[in-house]
Amino acid sequence: MTAPSFGAIPAAGGLTRFRLWAPGHTGVALEREGHPATPLHRETDGWWSLHTQAPPGTRYRFKLPNGLSVPDPASRAQEGDPDGWSVVTDPQAYQWQHPDWKGTPWPQSVVYELHVGLYGGYRGVVADLPRLAALGVTTLELMPVADFAGLRNWGYDGVLPYAPDETYGTPQDLKALVDAAHGHGLSIMLDVVYNHFGPSGNYWGAIAPSFFIEGKSSPWGQAIDFSRQAVRDFFIENALYWLTEFRFDGLRLDAVHAIEDDSFLTELALRVRNATAGRHIALVLENEHNDARPLEAHFDAQWNDDWHHCVHVLLTGEHDAYYADYASDTAQRLARALSEGFVYQGEESKNLGRTRGTASTHLPPSAFVNALQTHDQVGNRAMGERIAQLAPAEGVRAALLLLLLAPQVPMLFMGDEWASETPFLFFTGFTTAELAEAVREGRRKEFARFPAFSDPKRREKIPDPNALSTFTASRPDMAERQRPHHAATEAFVASLLHQRKQALAPHLEGATSLGAEALGTTGVRAQWRLGNGATLTIAAQFGEDSLPCPPAPGVMLAESRPGIAANLAEQGLPFHSAIAWLDAP
Repeated sequence: MTAPSFGAIPAAGGLTRFRLWAPGHTGVALEREGHPATPLHRETDGWWSLHTQAPPGTRYRFKLPNGLSVPDPASRAQEGDPDGWSVVTDPQAYQWQHPDWKGTPWPQSVVYELHVGLYGGYRGVVADLPRLAALGVTTLELMPVADFAGLRNWGYDGVLPYAPDETYGTPQDLKALVDAAHGHGLSIMLDVVYNHFGPSGNYWGAIAPSFFIEGKSSPWGQAIDFSRQAVRDFFIENALYWLTEFRFDGLRLDAVHAIEDDSFLTELALRVRNATAGRHIALVLENEHNDARPLEAHFDAQWNDDWHHCVHVLLTGEHDAYYADYASDTAQRLARALSEGFVYQGEESKNLGRTRGTASTHLPPSAFVNALQTHDQVGNRAMGERIAQLAPAEGVRAALLLLLLAPQVPMLFMGDEWASETPFLFFTGFTTAELAEAVREGRRKEFARFPAFSDPKRREKIPDPNALSTFTASRPDMAERQRPHHAATEAFVASLLHQRKQALAPHLEGATSLGAEALGTTGVRAQWRLGNGATLTIAAQFGEDSLPCPPAPGVMLAESRPGIAANLAEQGLPFHSAIAWLDAP
């Protein structure tokens, strides 16, 4: 792979190459701690560079002609938040213990999403790896770790995409986490944000105003101009950086519907595939548009919010905001999600006021990541309630069986495996009072349209995102796992994942849908042909009454509570329950 275009790249003898794209400026200088500023040399197309003595550990910044000192936008490590010093790092310093790890075949994946900060940093995640491996997880997914302003953040306000945030540990600590995961037989993915920058600490507007499209905005700020090759390279090289230097096994690209240039995603995927040939690398999208085209060739999967929304409505009866699109014919919509992937494949969305989606029937089940909860679906609730607080326990168990035994790639959000009731709230840690107040008030205005928060006094009870207590309240409570109900749920999840690994995983490549149907208004029954010719059948229902449900041939894989299979012919599928069968070829 060629040398990266951006950033500080060490060479022999303590030399480092510094390079910055700053079109339109008459000069750029390098500031090193304890040294006078040194001018960079002008290259073509807005590039500036300098080779000089700067061994790993050197602290540096760039100085613009107007006197403003800025961090390196491709800083590999940052000391003192985005406004502080960028630090030269040695990409070869870490000694890998598992350099031959190739990753997990994507169709066999069981993903576990977590927030590093709530674990206490990279080392805290390392401590939990044995438990997660024993549970049956195959792939960790870290919420974004790119450097953000302040002390706490979900990660989607990152401004220095190459620099792991120092509040979680050092770049070496992050590499050690990846290495340790591989040692436990776990793949590890990273969530990356290429559609916007956070509201504080982003200096691209001063360094290169043409990085953005003049006069155009996205939901989170100025729209990024992906028509410029330097801009495309900045993000594509970032993807390669995480996958090669840090040896991550995949990336989840946040909100790609906010990136209007489809050719950027294609170029990114092609360059990633070329640079990582011989490894199992997963490229997963979040795409509100439900566009099947990227999944036909270059990307492995997409988070399927349609599946989540159907199950959530059936479990809770909620129909506010985007749940309104799933409030009618919910069981039939869930059947479509199980058999075809997207529910919305070109139909009108009342919530969005436009059509949404393209045909997805031709895609394999592994093109869809299903989840009972995600950081978005929990944290974007005003009070951060978990599904275990909103739905009957029997219903949650049934949903877990449907999630973990269906051929689509299942994802657990931290704590799902024991039906955690600890909230996961939206939190920030901005140190500027004005920004902290803006986030606080913005959060409350966001929920003013919800009937439950129409009263201003009720909105005042929404936790302050910037308060330390909001962050600490969101930490997974490992003590919950020892309580009988939660321990039983975790044992149930472990048993389902054991069945998935033994009976299903070897044959998920090539799986196809045999169709699905609604059972009444609250249940579904779906079938798939696995790669070895076996037939998998799952029936689940989330209502209060028993439903007629014909049993399937073969061996019962699992039932959400004892006695379902024995009484199915006489009593039907009981309330809030699920069952799965596997018929060998």
